[in-house]
Amino acid sequence: MIRAQVLICGGTGCTSSGSVAIQKEFDEQIKLNGLSEEVKIVQTGCFGLCALGPVVIVYPDGTFYSRVTAEDVKEIVSEHLLKGRPVERLVYTDTGDAEETIENVSLNDTAFYRSQKRVALRNCGVINPENIDEYIAMDGYQALGKVLTEMTPDDVIKEILASGLRGRGGGGFPTGKKWELARNLVPDADQKYVACNADEGDPGAFMDRSVLEGDPHALIEAMAIAGYAIGANKGFVYVRAEYPIAVRRLEIAINQAREYGLLGKDIFGTGFDFDMEIRLGAGAFVCGEETALMTSIEGKRGEPRPRPPFPAAKGLFGKPTVLNNVETYANIPQIILKGADWFSSMGTERSKGTKVFALGGKIKNTGLVEVPMGTTLRQIIEEIGGGIPNGKKFKAAQTGGPSGGCIPAHLIDTPIDYDNLIEIGSMMGSGGLIVMDEDSCMVDIAKFFLEFTVDESCGKCTPCRVGTKRLLEMLDNITKGKATLEDLDRMEELCYYIKKNALCGLGQTAPNPVLSTLRYFRDEYVAHIVDKKCPAGVCKDLLTYSIIADKCFGCGMCAKACPAGAIYKTDYTAPGKKLPALAIDPDKCVKCGACMGTCKFKAIIKG
Repeated sequence: MIRAQVLICGGTGCTSSGSVAIQKEFDEQIKLNGLSEEVKIVQTGCFGLCALGPVVIVYPDGTFYSRVTAEDVKEIVSEHLLKGRPVERLVYTDTGDAEETIENVSLNDTAFYRSQKRVALRNCGVINPENIDEYIAMDGYQALGKVLTEMTPDDVIKEILASGLRGRGGGGFPTGKKWELARNLVPDADQKYVACNADEGDPGAFMDRSVLEGDPHALIEAMAIAGYAIGANKGFVYVRAEYPIAVRRLEIAINQAREYGLLGKDIFGTGFDFDMEIRLGAGAFVCGEETALMTSIEGKRGEPRPRPPFPAAKGLFGKPTVLNNVETYANIPQIILKGADWFSSMGTERSKGTKVFALGGKIKNTGLVEVPMGTTLRQIIEEIGGGIPNGKKFKAAQTGGPSGGCIPAHLIDTPIDYDNLIEIGSMMGSGGLIVMDEDSCMVDIAKFFLEFTVDESCGKCTPCRVGTKRLLEMLDNITKGKATLEDLDRMEELCYYIKKNALCGLGQTAPNPVLSTLRYFRDEYVAHIVDKKCPAGVCKDLLTYSIIADKCFGCGMCAKACPAGAIYKTDYTAPGKKLPALAIDPDKCVKCGACMGTCKFKAIIKG
């Protein structure tokens, strides 16, 4: 009889830090100690707290172990599983205090989870994603059974409309409306399709990947429901080839669903047919745009096409198509089972439900966060994220990736939903949320996202292909101290031209990081241009390194670290010091910062 379960995170983050070796060691130690009939080892998807991986949780007591290594497993088995004594040095506490009692360290008791509401991520970190029986045990495929036996396609669409669910891929278009259009615009179509955008090209975003890795059957069930609603019998999942774990688990799940008769012909004996397959993307950011994605699925070069016609009328292979992203689909089964009123009770008036964010950057608790719409940025950063490390001050947060904007510190209490973010010059996007502290240069941040956009532009339209390149050149000149104040006006004018004339949504939103930083951090642009200084000390061409002579002990460690031989001895010996102070030759200095990293006396400054 099983008396304990050991859940080991098998998401990409924990896998990269050794969770596979940990699972193998658990298997071996369980067998060596004769516990095979008493203890079950379960590989799950992402728990969310990526900063603490590899993560191991022991049930039924719920003890939460963080940063576990394979060498720790023997002690966990001998002490916890055999003797009932949790290994306190590995138990996570919010305070990091080893003396804190371990009764308060179960997963749901941590500050990271207390404010969350997991809907799309409900099974991630809970079930074995490679076992269909575990998904079924969590009410899996009941929603599909309900729609096929109790609801008409119109009933399904009305329920999704009533829920207020909006697309989680970035645009925020009402999901039910999109399904309704695909069902009704071309009623006599001989073929319709359901497609899923699992490309997720935004830097720092990994929400969809984690759902695929932790709960792939939720996507399959939702796509089958969408197929029933619009009259489609075929689905395609477009997923990045760089997501090998997600692809493998989705393949396993599709095969299991077919074996159980949940995909294929005559599902639940209702006469409804639906099957699906995977298409791998080569990592092109533009293929996250719906028309480019469909073009790529068709085997052509992934470039966007003008709209109208919209995919609901003419999508994949010229047929009516519904396209949503993974997170959007992950909400569907729960809406069908629990009702539109349940879902719409969460969130704000125009943004219902929850939203998953990939929380990263200068934040203590990096990882996956799912909160009700309307949760403030402060709650996410301070309560869930644990605040800014090293005593630094919060400066800004970037939402929406290259298509989004930067939210400054004075707007930290803004409730996050689709409309509020657009109003303050940002956007929801797919859900990347990058936190920046006082050491971040906002001009450099805008330049980073423009570099990404320029590199990823498909080149089909001139405003994006040429316009973003010119915009990047202007930013580069600013970070090198070569720009004038007139350049700011020209840059802003170019931003609005690109927004108005680019072919697709990705090109139209490419200037957003520049516009939002100009709006809220214009003083930093002016400092770069007028004072030839980078206030955050980031832009290399505007930096100078110098040694405070009275603090220098003359030890020479900085000189040894300098790759350019720019540090030399002076004739000055500081009071109380035995060796001559050192100095930096600005003409030889390559501004690498190696000297500053080696000085134990904090005698080197940059400015």
